[in-house]
Amino acid sequence: METVLMALYSCTSVDVAGILKKKRQSFTGLRVSAQAEQVPLPPRVFTHIHLIYAVSGKGLSRKAVEDAVGLSKEKYCSVAPMLEKAVQIDYEIAYPDGEEES
Repeated sequence: METVLMALYSCTSVDVAGILKKKRQSFTGLRVSAQAEQVPLPPRVFTHIHLIYAVSGKGLSRKAVEDAVGLSKEKYCSVAPMLEKAVQIDYEIAYPDGEEES
């Protein structure tokens, strides 16, 4: 099950990094992690997945980051729509450097 989560956040991180580069955002770091809830008995399928995108860099456009994450989730990452047929996936974006623009 951990491998399934790794596939999800690996897929989306590649998308988000590529989109941010195309948008000429000078990000210095991107870390995607996941918290997941599972049913208690076998098969222990996921019931909820929460992705956390930690994006570092100076002068990042909050809109550009949100757009990149949204595009990955809705259009580019094929793992997310496949999993969403069975589990709710949501996300949050954190700015550890606190340097984002509005």
